[in-house]
This record gives sequence, C-alpha cells and structure tokens, in this order.
Amino acid sequence: MRGADQARRTTAYVSMFDLFSIGVGPSSSHTVGPMRAARAFARGLRADGLLPHVDRVTCVLYGSLGSTGLGHGTPDAVVAGLSDLDPATCDPDRVRGAWSRRPPDGAPGDSAPDGLLRLAGERPVPFPREAVAFAPRTRLPGHPNALTLLAWRDGEPLPVREETWYSVGGGFVVREGAQPDDDAAARPVPYPFDTAAELLATCAETGLDIAGVARANEDALHGSEAVAARLDAVWEAMASCVERGLVATGTLPGGLRVPRRAAAVRAHLEERDARGEGGTSTEWLHAWALAVNEENASGGRVVTAPTNGAAGIVPSVAHHYVRFVPGASREGIHRFLLTAAALGSLFKRNASISGAEGGCQAEVGSACAMAAGALCAVRGGTPGQVENAAEIAIEHHLGLTCDPVGGLVQIPCIERNAIAASTAVSAALLALHGDGTHLVSLDTVVETMRQTGRDMSSKYKETSEGGLAVNVVEC
Repeated sequence: MRGADQARRTTAYVSMFDLFSIGVGPSSSHTVGPMRAARAFARGLRADGLLPHVDRVTCVLYGSLGSTGLGHGTPDAVVAGLSDLDPATCDPDRVRGAWSRRPPDGAPGDSAPDGLLRLAGERPVPFPREAVAFAPRTRLPGHPNALTLLAWRDGEPLPVREETWYSVGGGFVVREGAQPDDDAAARPVPYPFDTAAELLATCAETGLDIAGVARANEDALHGSEAVAARLDAVWEAMASCVERGLVATGTLPGGLRVPRRAAAVRAHLEERDARGEGGTSTEWLHAWALAVNEENASGGRVVTAPTNGAAGIVPSVAHHYVRFVPGASREGIHRFLLTAAALGSLFKRNASISGAEGGCQAEVGSACAMAAGALCAVRGGTPGQVENAAEIAIEHHLGLTCDPVGGLVQIPCIERNAIAASTAVSAALLALHGDGTHLVSLDTVVETMRQTGRDMSSKYKETSEGGLAVNVVEC
C-alpha cells in the first residue's frame, strides 16, 4: 500500500517552523541569514575551545551580499550575529547600526566606544568597520549570497578558523563543506511529498486537505502542542507587525527618504468607515501589506513568508480572511498558514525563494502563490482548487526581476507586495469559480520559474546593477 510505503520514506521536508521564521528586517537573505551564519561561527569557536585564542575577526561579503549588503544591513547583521544575538529574539535596535556606527580602526567609537566586539557574547575583540570587506564581483559557486568569516590570532599568518556560508533565501543558511544534517535533510514524516502532484495524490488517498497533510507532518516532527503554539506565535508576530506599521510615520532609513504611507492609508479608510462609506477590501489589503514592508524596511520584527522582501503578502491576505470572510477563526488561521507553508515548501525544494538566485519571481511570486492557495483553502476550496489558485498566482509573476533601487528593500519592493496581495486574492477567487481542473499544473510553473531564474541575467537578481536600480536617480 502506498500509505505504508510513505511512512517508511523520508524527504527533504521543509517545515513550517523553518519557512515562517521570526526575524528582523530588512532582508531574510541579506540580514537574517548572515546573522545566523555569524552566530553559528562564533558559537562554533566557543564550542571547540577556540574562543580564548581569537584576537580579531574579519568578514568578506561576496556577490549579491557584497553588492547590496550595505542597503540591506548585512554588515550590521554580521556584527550582531558574532555578538551572539538571535534574530528571532533580539531587540531590533541592537542590530541597526551595529556595524555602521562602529569606528574606523583606531578612532573613538559610537555604539561601541571601545571599538570592541564581544565575540559569542563573551570575548572582546577589535572589530572596526574595515573588518568587513566587500567583493561584489566575486561569485562563489555555491550561491550568489556568500560570506566568509575568519578568526585570527595575533602574530599568526593563518586564521584560527575560516568558514564560508551561503545564505540561500528565507533566512536559510548552509555552511560550505558541511555534511547534511540527517534530522533536517531527511526527516521522516507520515506524508512526504516533493511535488504538487504528489501532494494532491496524498490528499485524494487520505481524504485530508493540504493543511491536514501539513499538520500531520508537523505534528510528527514537533508534537501537536508545539505546532499549535508555533502557529499562534507566527500569527501573533505577523499581526503585531501590521499593527506597528499602521501607526508608524516618517521616512524610511537609507537615503532615499521614502515616506511611510500605511498609517495615512489606514487613517483615510477609518474616516470612511466612520462616515459609513467603508473601505474596499483591496485598499485594506494595500494598507496591511504596506505596513509590514515598511516595518521590514525599517529593520523591525517581521516573519519571513517566505522571505523578508515578500513578507507583506501572506499576512495581508490573512488579515483579509479575518476581516472579510464570515466565520474566520483561530483554526482557520492555522489552516491558512499550514496551507501556505506546504505550497511554499514546493518552491523552496524545486526552484528557489531567493531573489539573488531567481529574481523577485522567487520571492514575491512564491509568496503570492502561497497566499492565494491559503485563502482559497479557508474559503472552502478543494485541494485541486488550492493548487490551481497557487498556479494562477505564480504564473503571472514569471520573469519578475529583483532590482532594488539603492540596494534598499523599498523601491519597488514595498508597493510590489501590496499589488501581489491583491493578485493573490484575485487568483483565489478565480480558482474557486472552477472545479480545480486546469491545463497548466503548479509543478509545471514552478519548473518554469526555476528555468527562468537560471536564464535571467545576474544584473536583475538583487545586485542593483540593472532595471530600476540603474534608471532611477537616487536623491
């Protein structure tokens, strides 16, 4: 029986715990990932007894990290990670400026008056701004987002330790040369699936919907209580991000002086509500998405969904469900998030969720598909209709480039999330008008996205070397 065979199979299952990670802005691949890599590097020194022998540390940022790392706060994230800060729990204010306010070698400091970094939270070592080097034209073979961390002992020509890490999107990191973690790379789950076709076949054979398949797998990995608690925590973090973004005003950091607009949109819609006119669901979608991505651009607390650059789409469509769909509930939010995660895992496994690897189709496109399928599910869609909603959403993002102006996650990223949130709702409604049968499968479009990303010029993949990034004059 297929069910018995499945129980014995293992797959590179992408857990909801990993896909929806709580971190800080402005970028999952350029901020959260490097922060995690630097923290793992520092903790490895401590675990291996090398910390007392380290007198200084340095870092080299390659490829996309080197070209847009300044705008994405990558050096700040490296300092924070080396200092043992966890992106999921740290105060975002401790990350912002952690490197940029550091003194040059030999000068008095600002945020670090003694010019020292507490490596692994313990050992004080010098870390001036020059300790971070940028190599945007050097592309390492593992991934466009790469960094090398080195620990040195004074008087010795070779480093005490040298590690290269790849930030592969969504905050996921891989150390070069590391052996796959058996628990992470081949985790046994009751209903493994590598493709949408396998996922739909499992739903048909078990009678479960997509959220039910995902929940069974998550329960097997983490336990039912932990899964419920995690779903609640993810939703609370998403909702809190929206709430903060809806009241914050001023301009975004980074030099472009982009004004925050979510608060003004919210105030306008609330005034219309007070007059009995009401605000359209599309306008509220825009407000919620703007709120999240403005918080992200400011370096605030966000949830990768599946990345920070696309973090506004899933929360805004989930808010649409809560506000505009009758009968919305906590259980419905759980189904929404589980469905979104199951769909997101298909992009992570079979294509990419990294803008530096696949362009913005891999980030905003994936997030739009996740949100579309999730909304379709909580509105009563069948697994076939859910798959169709996700397919519609990603099909109409194929070829979308990643060309952030000034290397900042602001233009066109913030508005792009608002528009994609509207597209997700439209895709869900289109799918609900059908019966789930359609000519182009989600698997086909995911593979097309992978091929398109492979063929796309690197200047359109988060390097700020093409597109709007070179045609918009920075003020």
